[in-house]
Amino acid sequence: MRIGELSRRTGIPTRMLRYYEEQGLLASHRTANGYRAYAETAVAEAERVRGLISAGLTTRMTRLVLDIERWEDTPAPAECTRGLAEELAGELAAIEGRISCLTRSRDALTRYLRRTPHGDLVGHPASAGDASAG
Repeated sequence: MRIGELSRRTGIPTRMLRYYEEQGLLASHRTANGYRAYAETAVAEAERVRGLISAGLTTRMTRLVLDIERWEDTPAPAECTRGLAEELAGELAAIEGRISCLTRSRDALTRYLRRTPHGDLVGHPASAGDASAG
């Protein structure tokens, strides 16, 4: 598929898709007439990249996460230096912090909406930790 179709199917602007490709986060091949062409799998890949970046990861860390996900099915992990391991551990701690913050925010919004006449808009049950979140 061409970049315009990928953009329509993902809702990601073509400019951003080109940027993802420049950063090594998304792959295409060139057709004989020079147009970018993407495999069907590019839809899910582009959405995954957008999700990681929207979650606060840098493009460099996004590339590392995507590589790590590909390595998960191999018998032995890829070589990892101490420096890289420390960087990944730091990113892991930052992600955990964002998840914790987002969880508290989600729970507060859920509790609030449930107390309004519009509580039916909240589709998931409150987690066990809702009462103590804050």
